[in-house]
Amino acid sequence: MDVRAHLPHLPPLWREGLFGLEAAALLRSPVWRGEDLPRGAGRPVLLIPGFLAGDNSLGAMTHWLRGLGYRTKSAGIRTNVACSAALTDSLESRLECMAEKTGDKVAIVGQSRGGIIARALAVRRPDLVSGIVTLGSPTKSMLHVHPAVLGSIGVVGLLGALHVRPAFTLKCLRGDCCLKFRDELRTPPSDDVGFVSVYSRRDGIVDWHACVDPFATRNVEVRSSHCGMSLNADVYKIVANSLSEFAGEDDAALDDDIRWLKAA
Repeated sequence: MDVRAHLPHLPPLWREGLFGLEAAALLRSPVWRGEDLPRGAGRPVLLIPGFLAGDNSLGAMTHWLRGLGYRTKSAGIRTNVACSAALTDSLESRLECMAEKTGDKVAIVGQSRGGIIARALAVRRPDLVSGIVTLGSPTKSMLHVHPAVLGSIGVVGLLGALHVRPAFTLKCLRGDCCLKFRDELRTPPSDDVGFVSVYSRRDGIVDWHACVDPFATRNVEVRSSHCGMSLNADVYKIVANSLSEFAGEDDAALDDDIRWLKAA
């Protein structure tokens, strides 16, 4: 009997050390310069960072999207450790303000835990969300992550129990405060809301299987580390074409990119 078949998948944490190489490759790529990519025409995009990260972690993507003509807004997060329900409520208010100000539905790009929040928002407010792109987000099972990350979750939960705010508590995982949030994660988004989930078998933080959402419009595989998805040229290209598709433009370019990635 093969014992390995009964062991949980352990993400290759060492691959996160390639983060710098991905950033360097992006800056040399024509994708960074916006060549042959669809333009944003002022459409709104909300960006949500991952666990333990802040808005600055998506700073490069924000700058790039603005260069493409999108009207971006950060999540207003310094460190993403708040209770999921409270965070989703707060971002719902921000989403409402963006939609009212622009007169248009908002696209959301979320990395890791930020993508989980984006998925809940898409289910809750399909009237305000045109589509979401999740980057390495374990939407199928939030705790399918590297043991080191589970340890960090435990530390944050302890801080929350000691009333250090805005840290969540471990009660959020099973308690009533996040009951609605957990229900939203189990609910399929509306057919009117686009949903592209980007995942990588090289992800050193999250078990990639947990990122393949059965309700996604597309699950797209890339070659990237987990942290590197915020600075990966292939990811950026998928984001640009996905946002264009959410706006009702031709999705042929996105299909071509997916075929290229699978063949590469």
